Amino acid sequence: MASKNVQDGSVKKGLTRKCLVKKKATQKESFYEPLPKRSRKEFLQKCEAVSSSEEASFTLPLLPHHSNVLSTKARSAMTVENASERDSSDEDNNTFSEDELPHLSKYEKKRLKNIQENAKFFASLKVKETTASLFNGAPRTLSKFRREKKTKPKKNVAMASRRSMRLRGLGVFRQSFRLRRLDPQGIPLSELPEKTAKAYLSGYVTKPAGPLQMVPVNEEQDDAFLNFLEGWENIFSKVKMSTDRKQANSLDRYKASLNCMTIKEDYVTKVVNGRIHSMAIHPSETPILVAAGDGQGTVGIWNLSKKNDPRNENFLLEPHAHRVSCLHFSPSNPSQLLSLSYDGTLRCGDFSKAVFDEIYRIEDFSLTSFDFLGRDGSTLIVSQFDGEFAVVDRRTPGTSHEMCGTVEMGELKNISVHPEDAHYFLGCGRSSVNIYDARQIKNKELLNPVARLNGHSRNVNSAYFSPRNGKRVLTTCFDDNLRVYDTSCILSNIDLLSSIRHNNFTGRWLTSFRAVWDPKREDCFVVGSMSRPRQIEVFHETGSLLHTFFNMDYLASVCSINVMHPTRNVLAGGNSSGRVHVFMD
Repeated sequence: MASKNVQDGSVKKGLTRKCLVKKKATQKESFYEPLPKRSRKEFLQKCEAVSSSEEASFTLPLLPHHSNVLSTKARSAMTVENASERDSSDEDNNTFSEDELPHLSKYEKKRLKNIQENAKFFASLKVKETTASLFNGAPRTLSKFRREKKTKPKKNVAMASRRSMRLRGLGVFRQSFRLRRLDPQGIPLSELPEKTAKAYLSGYVTKPAGPLQMVPVNEEQDDAFLNFLEGWENIFSKVKMSTDRKQANSLDRYKASLNCMTIKEDYVTKVVNGRIHSMAIHPSETPILVAAGDGQGTVGIWNLSKKNDPRNENFLLEPHAHRVSCLHFSPSNPSQLLSLSYDGTLRCGDFSKAVFDEIYRIEDFSLTSFDFLGRDGSTLIVSQFDGEFAVVDRRTPGTSHEMCGTVEMGELKNISVHPEDAHYFLGCGRSSVNIYDARQIKNKELLNPVARLNGHSRNVNSAYFSPRNGKRVLTTCFDDNLRVYDTSCILSNIDLLSSIRHNNFTGRWLTSFRAVWDPKREDCFVVGSMSRPRQIEVFHETGSLLHTFFNMDYLASVCSINVMHPTRNVLAGGNSSGRVHVFMD
């Protein structure tokens, strides 16, 4: 069957080729049908005679059945020179008479007649003779027509550049009264007060020096705030401040406790009006007290002790004029809340006295962070934007530092003190994280690091020692990584324990992430997340994700700043609109 099909196909192809050849031959023969053989031969001779002259090219509009007969020269346009070259004898031989071509149509006869008349007209112009007469003279040489090179004038190097009379100090030029410090009548104005470097950095009117009274900005809460201060002695002053935090026995039990933490409508409220930059949670187990600082110098106090509606007891205080970048409750006195701001002040809010005492003030640069150098909370170390730091003793009268120094990284964004060896403190800025020894501080001199935590490719936003024994360091970097370092033995180079890929790009309108340790654990930490649905993540030091706090109904924003309770299972997260979300068991 297959061979038969092949044979049939070959036969069909042969027949097809024969048909095409036969069809072409038929078309060629049919082309000459309108004219007899003798007339067709005469017609072709006449056409070739017309086009035989040198470079003769005049256009012959072809008839449909003559398109393939006329030569290429016959179909080209006639030029002036070609017409003049034909002599009279050629014209007589190339004339067409109606008797010679009786089978041509009227259009073909008229067209050939027009061709003949055009040829006679161009011959009468005698273009060839005129052209020859123009070149009868001597042949021109190329040297006569060569262009001479123009020499460019040399630039006068000594020529002075043009400058206005104002720049040359000549003449009188106009200047407004405002620039000349004159009023409209031409009277000189008083000199402007000299602005300090601090005023350029802050851009805000600073608070007056000295203590400030605790007066809530939200006046509708005045009575509630008075009741809050009266009950402070009975509730918060009885809290025992213990630095020994017990760690959960196993990681499984810790994960189970995280699963029991939930959020409800009563545990979400707007604590401050601006973006939250710092948070702190009071160590008392009951009631729960959360403090938050925003970018306008406001500190919000939220008391969750109200059983009916905890959102009603929220107090706004204004101890600063600029961003509150760091908040800590005193480790020795539970009634004291210390706050640090970009306006260059460090204050201690004493709720038992209802006053904000000024601990430290600097006029030139903004303050970024602070930490306690001892468990009694009397000595602090404060970091500045320009890369300097200061040691402040609260027991010394005045608002100045005891000693100060500088670091090589150029700026200090965050500072953290080792929980056991308090002479070690951690500083981060730009892409550097270093460990320093406070015993080597010499007043106003460069302090060299004793250890470096390498591996950061972009700016580091925060770095913290682990809360119990300081054997780990947690860093948050803008290269989208959370890193954990092993600081059990402080050497010149600290080994990297784990690196966790995490989206830390919060953008312009959100507060930057700062991963913080859970005070109850030495190996777990909490951080905000850009993932959807919005959530707060808890990681283990090995990089494994232990738990995510999320709720579609009550958590719908990014919580950049988070803090955990030191003894209870309570998590507070603040977003960039001043709202605080609390998860608790």
